Amino acid sequence: MKISIRLLLTFSLAIALFIVFITLLRPSEPLHGSEYEVSVVNGFTDNSSLPLVIWCASKDSDLGGRALQERDDFSWRVKTNIWGTTHFWCTMKWDQKRKSFDAFKVPRDTYRCGLVRKCSWLVKEDGFYFSNDQVNWKKDFSWN
Repeated sequence: MKISIRLLLTFSLAIALFIVFITLLRPSEPLHGSEYEVSVVNGFTDNSSLPLVIWCASKDSDLGGRALQERDDFSWRVKTNIWGTTHFWCTMKWDQKRKSFDAFKVPRDTYRCGLVRKCSWLVKEDGFYFSNDQVNWKKDFSWN
């Protein structure tokens, strides 16, 4: 009987230490994960005849595809997992151009999306812009 109590105490201590360790690694996020809003906006100035086609997914969830007209957006909420591996990617197509990119990826976006946890992408003719307030946009990369 003593062995099983000792084993139970050791196991309980190991779980407690694991929880403390995870909390120390990512103090800004509770153990159950944080929620972020991710959006992709069609920022083309004149694409009335050709929509921006977008398809987004993660390894666990297929968000499907959309055809975005000028200024339309595609938004969704992301809840991070405790392992810090949450990852959503999108594939964009416009005319002959095609590009896949990481729309949300821990740890890159947990800090750059800001305190309001808003991660916005503006897709334009010359590339992809990121913002955490939809006012100040910074170009992240080009179509090529």
